[in-house]
Amino acid sequence: MTNFKLLHRTAAWGAVLTVTAAGLATVPAAAAAPTVHWTACKAEGKDDPEEVKGSECAVLQLPIDWRNPSGPTFGLEIARRTAKQQRVGVLMFGPGGPGDSGVDRIKTGMDRFSPELQNRFDIVSFDPRGIARSNPVKCTSSLYAAMPSPLVRDQAEFDALIDYNRRLAADCRQHTGPLYDHVDTWQTVRDVDAIRRALGEQTITFHGSSYGTPLGAQYAETYPNRVRAVVLESVLDHSLATPRQFLDPQAVSVQDSFDEFVSWCDRTTTCALHGQDVRARWAELRSTADNPFMASFAVFRMLYAPQWNALATTLQKGVIPTPPPPTTELVANTLVPFCQDWNLRVGSYREYAALLDRLARNNPDMPYPGQFMAISLCLGAPPANNPQHRLDVDNLRTPILLSNARHDPATAYTMAQNVQRQLGRDGVLLTYDGWGHGSYNKSPCMTTTIDRYLVDRKVPQRGTSCAAVPPTG
Repeated sequence: MTNFKLLHRTAAWGAVLTVTAAGLATVPAAAAAPTVHWTACKAEGKDDPEEVKGSECAVLQLPIDWRNPSGPTFGLEIARRTAKQQRVGVLMFGPGGPGDSGVDRIKTGMDRFSPELQNRFDIVSFDPRGIARSNPVKCTSSLYAAMPSPLVRDQAEFDALIDYNRRLAADCRQHTGPLYDHVDTWQTVRDVDAIRRALGEQTITFHGSSYGTPLGAQYAETYPNRVRAVVLESVLDHSLATPRQFLDPQAVSVQDSFDEFVSWCDRTTTCALHGQDVRARWAELRSTADNPFMASFAVFRMLYAPQWNALATTLQKGVIPTPPPPTTELVANTLVPFCQDWNLRVGSYREYAALLDRLARNNPDMPYPGQFMAISLCLGAPPANNPQHRLDVDNLRTPILLSNARHDPATAYTMAQNVQRQLGRDGVLLTYDGWGHGSYNKSPCMTTTIDRYLVDRKVPQRGTSCAAVPPTG
């Protein structure tokens, strides 16, 4: 599923934020394109000024609610780097997370894109609404830090978690303002099209990663004539209708990634736990951890790259890293979009406990996948603004290219397969036969195949795969 990239910094204190329900009404076309004035991006914090050099930043004033396009506005921060030669057009990068900053990606993270893409495209991204510089969702740090464990043990703890979620939602809404209730992907799709119009482009090429994949898919669904080509990397399936349908593939993928780590350690003499019972060692640490969920989450995060050597050393030493508590009065909550994009509500403690029991029964080493927080954080929330649905995409200029690692701990390979089935002839799945979250930079084969698609719209044959490259971390 989502990569939860910022969750390792916030999940110990993280929270759910609720939303107001709204229908999926058609949005009237804006009368004019938003105005964009580019200036040189500035180095911030630990940014290297030399690395930032060459990037341009701007702020677009956009409606807080696209269902009321003439209403109040907020500032959406965008950034770009222009093509160096033989320009093809605009490549829009959809950040993952939720919580990733697309502006940071353009300023200091351009190694995400090959030299070929940097040569041929104006590469543009943005801080999604409610994230980083774009009217970020803010919450009181002390309340944020008091989040109960999602591993509730009885009805009283279940009720307390719902009460906490609602109190935190009210707090974050108060400190964020009216944008708080409008940070779902349905709204962000319209933001992306506003960026396209501001740039004066008839069509865009789109590359979405992880939580950015529903954005790309729904953009193509909403504006099929405005996309030149679309890559969905590490695919999140937004059609999964129930908590069980959502959790099962995610949990299986985390357990599979841990199994792959154990197999590697068994056959690799340089593994710090080679020749030992890795599963028993992890079970011992998990059972004695102060916070078993966060211990599991730390291991889950180390399967992203994956960092197998580091994970083995961590388990050997028996010290599982946990994030520090927040130190500022207000902290950013990057997890708000979940509850606005997903109706995964659990109506009773009995149902909640059954989900936990099922996870533990089916996934003995990783019974607490990080994705479970998409369930716990939304307890007590109203219906989602942008609920799940099967994709309805047709008449695209070029089929959408999906790419996924076979052993991805965060976005299960089976989800990519399901999205491809929804797309039918308008979707092709490229498989990386290896490990980790993300696939574009995993091997020269993957990078070259995706680049050829983005630059030349050369669609790989169905069933194309790239061989695994052993991890080095």
